Amino acid sequence: MQHFVDMINSHDVSTMAEHTAPGHIDHNPGVADGIEANRAFWVQVFTAFPDLKAELHDVIAEGDRVAARIEYTATHQGPFLGIPATGNTVNFQSIDIWRLEDGLFAEHWDQLNMDDLFRQLGVAPAAA
Repeated sequence: MQHFVDMINSHDVSTMAEHTAPGHIDHNPGVADGIEANRAFWVQVFTAFPDLKAELHDVIAEGDRVAARIEYTATHQGPFLGIPATGNTVNFQSIDIWRLEDGLFAEHWDQLNMDDLFRQLGVAPAAA
């Protein structure tokens, strides 16, 4: 878990293999499967939020599953999901669950309040 948070805080996607399996499956519709897709996702995030920092608050493990609550702070300085840079500072949290294989993240699920993030970016959430 710490390798993942360290990767976020250092913005060094070259360390991805320290915590993510090559055949990684991601259940977030915005992230394709595989370690290279995961690297590409984080490069996009770091481009949009070059000062992004993560703080690990809770970690719960049982069997082959690890769950964590992670808090992120950043300044929106590049395009993100089609939203041009706003300069706004954001603070948001995710709840993530990973399935482990051989100590690596093999599968991932997450929950993130995108409406809150969009509000902080100054754009209205998409209509239901």
